[in-house]
Amino acid sequence: MNEINLNKKKYDFTIPNLGKPKINSPIKMSSTINDGLADYVSEDKRVYFGIDAKINDKGEEVPEFHDTVEVAGPREKIYFNPAHVHAAVVTCGGICPGLNNVIRAVVRCFWYRYGVRRISGIQFGYRGLLEGSPYPLMDLDPDVVDDIQEKGGSILGSSRGGGDRVEEIVDSLERLNINILITIGGDGTLRGAWEVGEEIKKRGLKIAVIGVPKTIDNDLSFIQISFGFDTAVAHAVPAVRGAHTEAKASVNGIGLVKVMGRESGFIAASTALAMADVNFCLIPESPFDLEGPNGLLTHLKKRILDRGHAVILIAEGAGQNLVPLTGEKDASGNVKFTDIGIFLKDKIKQYFKEEGVEMSLKYIDPSYIIRSAQANPNDSIYCSRLGAHAVHAAMTGKTQALISLVNNKFVHIPIKVAVAERNHVNTEGSLWRDVLENTRQPASMVNR
Repeated sequence: MNEINLNKKKYDFTIPNLGKPKINSPIKMSSTINDGLADYVSEDKRVYFGIDAKINDKGEEVPEFHDTVEVAGPREKIYFNPAHVHAAVVTCGGICPGLNNVIRAVVRCFWYRYGVRRISGIQFGYRGLLEGSPYPLMDLDPDVVDDIQEKGGSILGSSRGGGDRVEEIVDSLERLNINILITIGGDGTLRGAWEVGEEIKKRGLKIAVIGVPKTIDNDLSFIQISFGFDTAVAHAVPAVRGAHTEAKASVNGIGLVKVMGRESGFIAASTALAMADVNFCLIPESPFDLEGPNGLLTHLKKRILDRGHAVILIAEGAGQNLVPLTGEKDASGNVKFTDIGIFLKDKIKQYFKEEGVEMSLKYIDPSYIIRSAQANPNDSIYCSRLGAHAVHAAMTGKTQALISLVNNKFVHIPIKVAVAERNHVNTEGSLWRDVLENTRQPASMVNR
């Protein structure tokens, strides 16, 4: 789970709106408190973003400014007439556990709660909205999405790129008479959604763009935890367990496991806590040296000679300063990394051979197995709620916003704010401190 950095920086959490909601919602709820009935969420309901408090030497709380964020949920008044809505949903970027669950929740909320009967799936990410796209719209209804939550991946397909071709995307939204777009994706997808919203605004159109944040690395700021992360950790644990079993069964056995985490090591850190058998957890936020008296190889050799086995868990973005650059980028503009797992495997084998120490190394990369997994119950529940809240926000006329969980409350966050910075494991915070206590690895493996 993310440690949200509360650095007292003031943020503008104002949510853009297409206009004043004037239509009575078809969802029948209560506006009266304490009547035992489910309530609408009032437009002025907000919660604190920051929950930290400072206490002076008298034990008194020091007054401080706290940003507040808008609470998500169904409103009594909505902006769109359900009979006139053409809603669309798109999944972008790499696949992740829970995509189908969000799609299903979106479709069912539109259909059953608001009576929207025109719901389209955009195939293969933003590419499905580009000029001349060969991918037709997919008609979505409750029958189509009935059991998709039991499958991994996305029934719409997913791809990277295309989000920068904003004018083409908005041209397509106009041509198709789409007035609500639900985008499910990560940092690049949401940046594209914000730019699409800006182009919509420039043209004076009434199209709502709402994001559901998806990043298996759990690295989006202002998001307490991203869907699919819990499933990812649950599936990474058996890989580490297998590596540990292999290592203990071999003479001087080493189990090396690589997991996702390009810039943030949340999956590796959480997996290390879930499996106390990890001896070295390597993440992008904590640099390490390979060689030298305080380098990884020296500490690994000591562990092998002392205990006869070791398990190393590494995030894909760790140690990239040690490997040659590929000089390539993917369709989303992300730098293609050299495989740190294979690089480290070869370096460890070479080192122990030169040291004359017998060793057996097993390398496991479960990345694509994890990405394609069916969402576990925790993520399934989370995805259902995220999808429904996205629909509620869109029907109220909110736009350029995403659905987030902050301090265990579902809230609206402006996309522009959410993509302004990336979340990282705080190496001075409690999560990483607990990892170090579990692994008992040095706090730093950098030669000074």
